Amino acid sequence: MYAMLERDIIMALRNVYDPEIPVNIYDLGLIYELKVDDEHNVYIQMTLTAPNCPMADYVMEQVKAAIEDVPGVVSCRIELVFEPVWDKSRMSEEALVELGLNED
Repeated sequence: MYAMLERDIIMALRNVYDPEIPVNIYDLGLIYELKVDDEHNVYIQMTLTAPNCPMADYVMEQVKAAIEDVPGVVSCRIELVFEPVWDKSRMSEEALVELGLNED
């Protein structure tokens, strides 16, 4: 059950895009931690590409709304962190290809 709910949450996160980069926040590597408790409350630890991002509130609202729209989720709590600092090594291979940053 948790695996399916977690999969659905990840799919929802892949529909939230960084407003400055045309890649979803999950594949950008902005989600550092995802936990679902026994009552289906979700805890997300995430970062942004830059600590002074003017769109921080917007992105966090989008993340919260996307997760709370997943059937079965009761609530979502988001913790915004900047340690460790985000860098492109956290990006998925798909995101690197999309942005032309892959080494191949």
